[in-house]
Amino acid sequence: MRSIAHNLSGIHHITAIASSAAENVAFYSNTLGLRLIKKTVNFDDPHTYHLYFGDHIGTPGTILTFFPWENMPKGRPGTGMITAIAFAVPLSALDFWRKHLADACDSRTEERFGDPVLHFTDPHGLPLELVGLSGLPATSGRQTGPMAPAHAIVGFHSATATQNDLSATRTLLMDTMGLTLVDQSRNRYRFAMSDTQAPGHYLDMIVDPNAPAGQQGGGTVHHIAFRTQNDAAQRDWQSRLRKTGLSVTDVRDRHYFRSIYFHAPQQLLFEIATDGPGFTVDEAEKDLGKSLKLPPHYERMRPELEERLDPLTG
Repeated sequence: MRSIAHNLSGIHHITAIASSAAENVAFYSNTLGLRLIKKTVNFDDPHTYHLYFGDHIGTPGTILTFFPWENMPKGRPGTGMITAIAFAVPLSALDFWRKHLADACDSRTEERFGDPVLHFTDPHGLPLELVGLSGLPATSGRQTGPMAPAHAIVGFHSATATQNDLSATRTLLMDTMGLTLVDQSRNRYRFAMSDTQAPGHYLDMIVDPNAPAGQQGGGTVHHIAFRTQNDAAQRDWQSRLRKTGLSVTDVRDRHYFRSIYFHAPQQLLFEIATDGPGFTVDEAEKDLGKSLKLPPHYERMRPELEERLDPLTG
């Protein structure tokens, strides 16, 4: 039986696709108040940025990352994708956010499982949500951006995926990954990970038999990563998942964490990432996000990449 230390505690990060690096940085840094904590490149496509946003040090559970392919056509959220990303904010801050977002995008509010949810999209159409909570996740909530602490995003609340049928996915989530079905409202099913105080410990599934398959492009999610404590726990997950017949990648070193990947039913791409070593391995905390950081095997390309990559501010 798996030890408690090897349970998935919550979301580690979510990676999405943008259509402009400069617009992406302006919205997430200035409008949402997240910190650009790492400016690096896509490990599989070094001529494209990989941008990381989060709290002051990129604590797991606060990290939203982007592949900004310039002028990427708009995608279509659908089955096989995460179709909404929800952040946690203080309950008292929702009125502020409604007014603050008014000049940037349209928004609407609903209630979900007893909590108010503010829906909006980023400049490229990515569905986002702010969930107002009286009890916030156990993070520092510390930001270096323009938002006052009383209003600031403190990390993820949850993510929502869309599926045509839940049966196979529910088996994977509950029997293999150790999540618990904790609530249901109509066709929305809420699963919880082990640490109920961690940011992003909910994963919602919307079941829609008629939903079309998602199409990747600007404004869509590429994959979602879940937290595991360390390398030993990750190897345990790799073995456990492979024993169920899933095709799981070898461990991939992402410099700031290590990762394994596999597909859930309907091609939903999952990652399990280690909490460490973290984003201060190659920059001091005060300097995070200021300079282009490259993995060692791309350092020889630095002059070319610095010339080709578009500037992040006008």
